[in-house]
Amino acid sequence: MNDHAVSPDRLAPSNDFVPATRESVLIPTGPEMKSYGCIRSLNQRGIHTIVAAESPDVPHFDSRYCAERALLPPFREDLLAYRDALLDLAARSDVETIVPVRECDVYLFAKYREEFDQHVSLVSPDLATLRRSHDRHNLAREAEAAAVPRAKTWSLSEYDAWDRDVVVKARYNILTSEYVDHYSPATAREVHDVLFFPAGESPDEDALRERMDHDPIVQEYVSMADKHLYTALWEDGEPQSTYQHKQLRTRSWVGGAGIYRASAYAEEVEESAYRLLSQMDWDGYACIEYVKDARTGEWKFLENNPRVWQSLPEAVRVGVDFPYHYWLAARGSPELIDDRYETGIRSHVSYGELKHLLSIRYDDCPFEEPPSLSRTFVDVVTSCLRDPRFDFIRLDDPRFFLSAVRSLPGIAFGDRYERSEVPQGSSDVATRRSPAAEPVGETH
Repeated sequence: MNDHAVSPDRLAPSNDFVPATRESVLIPTGPEMKSYGCIRSLNQRGIHTIVAAESPDVPHFDSRYCAERALLPPFREDLLAYRDALLDLAARSDVETIVPVRECDVYLFAKYREEFDQHVSLVSPDLATLRRSHDRHNLAREAEAAAVPRAKTWSLSEYDAWDRDVVVKARYNILTSEYVDHYSPATAREVHDVLFFPAGESPDEDALRERMDHDPIVQEYVSMADKHLYTALWEDGEPQSTYQHKQLRTRSWVGGAGIYRASAYAEEVEESAYRLLSQMDWDGYACIEYVKDARTGEWKFLENNPRVWQSLPEAVRVGVDFPYHYWLAARGSPELIDDRYETGIRSHVSYGELKHLLSIRYDDCPFEEPPSLSRTFVDVVTSCLRDPRFDFIRLDDPRFFLSAVRSLPGIAFGDRYERSEVPQGSSDVATRRSPAAEPVGETH
């Protein structure tokens, strides 16, 4: 492994050691594990992987598939410093592209497209398109224009009925100066609060805005009979590779990212996603959450997350190698992409299964009754024995595995679900803090 690390006080690395013929990919990451799927996939393809993180202690640095390490300033402390660090690395002659692992990455690629285009080839939406997707209130209007069934969505300022079961969450995937007037260009924040309000209960709206630091959205609660995740790479308004999974168990019994899922295909979901993304002339990754309405049987769109998602390693396992597909598209060879896959292949996120069990004790939802802890424990153990496929337990990468185990408390429990402190009309309302993803919503 090349241990060249960019120090926090000198973020521009030397280019002197870079072989002229080497092709490299830059993979920025936080502590979240989803980037590991990108690191592993691309390095196995013979591509030099530069892993750039905000901490020297991330498990990714210990992976055999991490060819080179670099440090980045935390984007939450100074988004412009983070941008400049990415640009410094992108300026290296061997760096061909950057993978948009997080919301901050895809936002910076769009906001400062001209600067990045001077150095690397990207497959990601321009700022106008990204804004239409990042704004979940607007995205609901896009879905309506594309004749895509959706959960009804309002901004908090325009909703005053409180006569149905609803969910309140952030209007934007990430808060920046492009979306929030009182933010500076160096400020970025992700709001992961998701609050449930039963029909007839109205919150203190000013307290909600203060908590979320903007005017959030109100979305109808859809009692679901099924849940699919549609993931894809699009370029120039056309799909290059697509994949779906069916969620069998989520990070919390209340909802969240799928931690036990099966590769799947639903034509209605595929067609709905195609209409929506075509309507937006989409470029880049798309991760779209669909739920099947238990009342109507209709597949309803909830939201899109335009960056790497948590369950990406699962797609790679069954044959849809999204990181490599991104590389091929960025390098001008999308015709080499093969997205055929087998349905019915099940896999797990190991620490996610533990979180699911804990959620039965600690999480609540005013619309549903929690499952039996003992019955769920048996289901988890049985499914792990029957389907022993795990995203991040890889015995061929022992240093990464051991480092990930040491980091498990922070990775698994850094986003513990909490009770809401927002004043309610008559009772407590459950709040869950969604995973870093990872999105609000999926958060995949």
